[in-house]
Amino acid sequence: QVQLAESGGGLVQAGGSLRLSCVASGSALRVNAMAWYRQAPGKQRELVAQITSDGITDYADSVKGRFTISRDNAKNSVYMQMKSLKPEDTAVYFCNFRARRSFGGDYRDYWGQGTQVTVSS
Repeated sequence: QVQLAESGGGLVQAGGSLRLSCVASGSALRVNAMAWYRQAPGKQRELVAQITSDGITDYADSVKGRFTISRDNAKNSVYMQMKSLKPEDTAVYFCNFRARRSFGGDYRDYWGQGTQVTVSS
């Protein structure tokens, strides 16, 4: 079964940086969009950044100018460089792939288990 594994989370002081990575296991996937979501306690999961198959990016207003999403199709991976982190960025971050099997099937969402990012003030 396809599994997505995030890494790179941790504890950082305000103003610091982290780089999140997400790699999908398995093979024969055709990936459309890749994205990062986050969820803080008591809040709904929100879309942070997205990158299409053509490399077009979109960001939540709260992270524009600070976060950068990128992808490596050969590695079935997505990354997010986070700079100038703020305490309000504290959340569990989840990667998301919109993908289907290469041999057929419908597109569906694949989710990672999440990685904790904590920004101290």
